Amino acid sequence: MTWKLLGVLLYLMVLVLIGVLASRRMKDLREYFVGGKRMGFWSVAFSARATGESAWLLIGLTGLGATVGVRAFWVVIGEVLGVAGGWLLMARRFKRSTDACDAVTVPDWLEARFDDQTHALRKVAAGALVVFVMIYVSAQIDATGKAFESFLGWNYFAGALLGFCIVLLYTTFGGFVAVVWSDVFQGTIMVLGLVTLPIVGFIAAGGPGEVFDGLWAQDPGLLTWSGTEGMSAVGIATTLSYLCIGIGFLGSPQVFVRFISLRSEDEIPRGATVAIVWTVLADSGAVLVGILARHLVGETGEDALARLVEHLMPSLLVGLYIAIVLAATMSTVDSLLIVGASAAVRDWYQKIRRPDLDDMTLVALCRRATIGLAMMALLLAMIVAVSSEDRTVFWYVIFGWSGIAATFCPTVILALFWNGFTRRGAFAAMVTGFVGVPFFAFGAPRLPGYGEVFGALGELLPAFVLSAAVGVLVSLLDRDGRSASS
Repeated sequence: MTWKLLGVLLYLMVLVLIGVLASRRMKDLREYFVGGKRMGFWSVAFSARATGESAWLLIGLTGLGATVGVRAFWVVIGEVLGVAGGWLLMARRFKRSTDACDAVTVPDWLEARFDDQTHALRKVAAGALVVFVMIYVSAQIDATGKAFESFLGWNYFAGALLGFCIVLLYTTFGGFVAVVWSDVFQGTIMVLGLVTLPIVGFIAAGGPGEVFDGLWAQDPGLLTWSGTEGMSAVGIATTLSYLCIGIGFLGSPQVFVRFISLRSEDEIPRGATVAIVWTVLADSGAVLVGILARHLVGETGEDALARLVEHLMPSLLVGLYIAIVLAATMSTVDSLLIVGASAAVRDWYQKIRRPDLDDMTLVALCRRATIGLAMMALLLAMIVAVSSEDRTVFWYVIFGWSGIAATFCPTVILALFWNGFTRRGAFAAMVTGFVGVPFFAFGAPRLPGYGEVFGALGELLPAFVLSAAVGVLVSLLDRDGRSASS
């Protein structure tokens, strides 16, 4: 236990040090939200990937690999396509457009793109971010508690509270710079851990052939790409839900704000290479960890990583793997808290209510907003933990991820690539995505006849498609808006 704690403490000390160093660089609101737009490709690529993955990667995806086997690689394919699409197809256009209007946040850019004098887009964007960021952060806090419980045998609530306090400390004082610097550190140990563990696991198991033979003996469905449902409607819907998780990389603010922070659009090609390679290695490693855990330690779920590490590694390295899980969690929480604070303070309070406030006053308000949002997320996590014992980190995280993605991604894509997209169309698309996620998560699965298919399909894809369709339809009908945009 002492060696395990030593690994965790070393990791937490590095994070606090990063926060202290970054706070010395803090000069104004631009520094707090986008690092003064002076970030290089390496740090932005690592930060975008660490932010985009979260504890979902270390606990959720490893658990999925243990539960469904090679079928979980559909998630890897979807994520690689999403990351590649975001960097190669959208980042340059987005960076150029946000620089032209000097945007600091995604709602800044949307308001400028549509010349929205009513602030309607900014209001719905800020509201959606505050709601879904709180849900998303609460899922990460939940994962932190589960990590301490699984690895160290701690009380769930004590572990969740400790992780929460550390990430709040360095995020509040260091702002965006602390978030990016910590993401580089955390993203590095995440990918190293997820590449190393499968190698050790295959050696311990006697090679890939032994692993596949063992899985076949347990359940042949673990080695098929279509799973036990095969090509049925439910099976196809489930596979689509895995494949389309990567949609969220095509416009979610917590990812795209990293493109705003780049020092130049010339950084994008190299950043794309780093981000895609990172995704292939880390995501594939996570699925393989789950598959190896299923073979070496028996039937398991979201404790797959913890059980495999305990089975293969000495105590000090177990502590380092706890740090890796915390890295996945905290690298997402810190980014989300900055995005949520920017929505509350920059996109609502400053731009709509108090445009006269100076930067240092706004930075102080942002720190308070960060703390307030974090406290609400902590409360939500505790309520969910008490009321829902059968929850999984995988789908808890996906709900928050889907809410942000369905609200923003269709609108960002259409705004970048279609000149006929109007302000009313954008507003309708964002509201539809925002409302569509809870409907497809909780309402559609109860529909007679099609409920099972909707349940397997998940909330992200149908909410995304509906949002895009509504945005296009309203824009086509909005003749005045199209005349103004042209």
